Amino acid sequence: MSTNIKSLEITKENQEKLDKVRGLSIDSKNQEGFLIPLLHEIQSLFGYLPQESLQIVCEETKISMSEIYSVATFYSHFNLEPRGEYIIRVCLGTACYVKGSQDILDKLCSELKTEVGKTTADGKFSIEAARCLGACGLAPILTIGEKVYGRLVSDDVLRILKNYEEYNE
Repeated sequence: MSTNIKSLEITKENQEKLDKVRGLSIDSKNQEGFLIPLLHEIQSLFGYLPQESLQIVCEETKISMSEIYSVATFYSHFNLEPRGEYIIRVCLGTACYVKGSQDILDKLCSELKTEVGKTTADGKFSIEAARCLGACGLAPILTIGEKVYGRLVSDDVLRILKNYEEYNE
């Protein structure tokens, strides 16, 4: 199994969720096209697709782990790692990129000490690069959750992060 899939801390609550995954897997396996909706359901339970849940799906449905992993990694909606409380998306579309969004992304990664596609050690922020966020007139932009920040320069990153009480330099 790939080491890219994060394991789950086994608590009573998580064990109950895994039991639910087992039941969902058993109930779903005879339905056509069940894998993607099943993965969506698992992700809604945990916030990502933990290794243990995928193993249960493999065992109960007799779908190979490689096929499950292929589906989970093909669709960008699925996450194999826990995501942060705040999802930061930096637009790298043409208009934003030309106006410096890569510098903003680099500054965010540096300040939060993480990489694109990863979550900070404290679990507060996840950073994503987006191809286009549809606000070219405000380029360059980033979003944190549903909030849009536009016409940015890399020096704006600290000011924006300070809006989130949990962020400490």
